[in-house]
Order: sequence, then C-alpha cells, then structure tokens
Amino acid sequence: MKTLYLECGMGAAGDMLMAALSELLPDRNVFLERMNALGIPGVRVEAEPAEKCGITGTHMKVTVNGEEEESLDHHDHEHHHDHDHDHHHDHGHDHDHGHEHHHHSHASMADIEALLDSLPVSGKVRADAKAVYGLIAEAESRVHGHPVSEIHFHEVGTMDAVADVVGVCLLMEMIGAEQIVASPVHVGSGYVRCMHGVLPVPAPATALILKDVPTYGGKVQGELCTPTGAALLKHFVSSFGDRPVMSVQAIGYGMGKKDFERANCVRAFLGIREGERQWVTKLECNVDDMTGEELGFAMDQMFKAGAYEVYTQPIGMKKSRPGVLFSVICRPEEADRMAETMMKHTTTLGIRRQDLSRYVLDREITTKETPFGPVRIKTASGMGVRRAKLEYDDLARIAEERGLSIPELRRQIFHDED
Repeated sequence: MKTLYLECGMGAAGDMLMAALSELLPDRNVFLERMNALGIPGVRVEAEPAEKCGITGTHMKVTVNGEEEESLDHHDHEHHHDHDHDHHHDHGHDHDHGHEHHHHSHASMADIEALLDSLPVSGKVRADAKAVYGLIAEAESRVHGHPVSEIHFHEVGTMDAVADVVGVCLLMEMIGAEQIVASPVHVGSGYVRCMHGVLPVPAPATALILKDVPTYGGKVQGELCTPTGAALLKHFVSSFGDRPVMSVQAIGYGMGKKDFERANCVRAFLGIREGERQWVTKLECNVDDMTGEELGFAMDQMFKAGAYEVYTQPIGMKKSRPGVLFSVICRPEEADRMAETMMKHTTTLGIRRQDLSRYVLDREITTKETPFGPVRIKTASGMGVRRAKLEYDDLARIAEERGLSIPELRRQIFHDED
C-alpha cells in the first residue's frame, strides 16, 4: 500500500507541508510550473534551498505581487514568526507592527469558494481545498459565535494562503498515496499576538481544528502549528501515531524560517507499507472451577462480542491446583465492554489488562472458481511475505457434499490450478 507519513515534531504549516511534499516528487519543477500557471492573482511560488541544524531541505516561498508576507508571534518579546503566514480572523496580522505596506484582504467563504471554482484544477483538488477552508471557517464560526456565512478571513483569505492550500491539495493528488498517516502534532507554547490581543498557543481556532487529533506542547516557544497546517492535517490524515513499517522510497524536508535548537521542519516519508502495526489489549484471568463446556461457551461469547482472539492455556495455581489461563485479545476501545462480558461468563473475580502493539499483514479475501464451485481465498501480504489459504468453511462444506477429505479436496483444487 502506497503510504505517506508526515512527521510533525515541530508542528505544521501550509508552506512547510507544501515544501516537504514537493521534495517527494521525481521532478519538482512539474509541480512549480503547474502552480504558477494556475493564475492565482499576483501569486508566484518558488522553491528555495534551506538548512536547519545541518539538514538541507526546502523553503517554499510564496509571494503576492513580489512580496512575501510575515506574521508575528508573541511570548517574552515580539519577533518574526517563522512558520506559515495564515493567521486569520481572531489572530490575523496586527496592522501596527511594521506591515502597513502589505495588503490585507477580507474575503468571505463564498469569495474563497468562487476563487477556487475559477482555478484550472481537478474536481478532487477543488473539493479538497474547499473542505480545508470549511474546517477553518467552522472553527472561526465557533470561536466568534457567528455563522460561517458571516466569517471574513484575514490572512487565510489572502492569495498566499490560497496558494498554500491549493498547493498541498495538488501535491497530494500528484503523489497519490493510498494512506496518509502523521505523528502526534507539536503545537508549541507561549502566546500569539492577534488583532484582538495576545492569545495562548494553540490559538482558539487551531485548538478547535485539532480536536480529536493527538497533540502536545513543550518548551519550544511559539505557534508551531498554524490554522492552515492544522486543517490540512485534519482533512488528509487518516490516523495519527508512530511511523508504520514501510519501505521508504522518498523523504522530503519542508523548512520553516526561524531557527530553534531542534530542526524546524516537517518531514515526509513516502513508501510502501508492509504490514501494519496496531494497538491491541490483552485481557486475562485464571480460573480453576469451570468445566470444559463452560469455558467453551465463554469463548464463544467473547468471539460474538468482537474479540480478535480467545484462547486458553493449562496452568498450575496455588496449592498445586490445576487451572486454566483464559486470554482475550481485543481492540483497546472495546476493552471495558469485553471485560464485562468476561466477568459475566467466567467465574473470575479479577481481570488483568495489558495494552500491546502487534504487527499484522495486509489481508484480502478473493473468490476462486473451481470444478467444485466458488471457494474463497484469504491472502496476506507485507513485510517481505505473501501467503494464500483456502477458506476452511468453504472446504468443509464441499468436502461434506462430495464425500471427500479436506486434504484430498485441497490437492484437487491446487492440481486443477496447475
């Protein structure tokens, strides 16, 4: 499975994501030519070499009428903000901080959608860009208590931010990843200056957009994740966590402008995912007063409740009593419900819980036509292996109908395949 992994240990911003993704392409100039031919008013996009902590990467310079916009953040003192230039509505530029020469547009959601409709991009890119802006507009609406139709963007409404959003959406289409995963997002700490005052990091709109996304703060002072970066991640990323097992084919570095002790970049990995690492929960209890039939019934009930696996092992308990270790593997979010079912159908007084991760292969079920009728085949692949197995239930049914043994039936099916 073609997989894209985004490492957001120093947050994310639209220009940084665009820069990182552009480095994954065989020829980045194809993307730059397409972007600059879109006709976004006054916009030009250029890829500049950049270095952070000895690592080389790309800074994506977006200019509007020849000027690149800057933002300010605020903690102990004011300084140029290094990430995106997309502070909007509740935290747009403060017009009294030396940027009076910049033009600040005030566009409604309808204006943004009309602009996106006018661009020569695919339906998918247009829909993705509208969805990203929709997330931002919804967050602004909730922060300020106004309907989305009344929200007027400040920095996000300007052409440079439109270029960031459209650029990332276009790159996602060009890369064509089947799955997009990201690390938990570092949002930074301190405060950010906006036109309404000084707000804590993450700013209110950013915090709302990142609801249900794993995030964390830290000692780095500044707004590391911008609203546009947050919305792009929320829209495109299907899951957040550790980098999965994958054969990496390309790595991209998207650099911010400011220097920190840590390399200020978004890192992107593109490759083929070989199997999947997922979290599971193991529930266990010891019992010594249940019959075999009762244990079998309890196992059936756990499977019906949705357990991945249920198994028993003989053990020796205190006072040398023979007993049984009853084990259940399930999804972490279902563990409490599984524990209740386990309490109900076993005689235990206590259940041990252990959260684990496991590697699993990608699985697929196909149907094979045979002289005996259709037979399902389970195929598993990844991590350098590929396995195929005929479905037991289908074999058992046909073997009973034809008066054959399962090994004989299996041999005949595979002989017919040869």
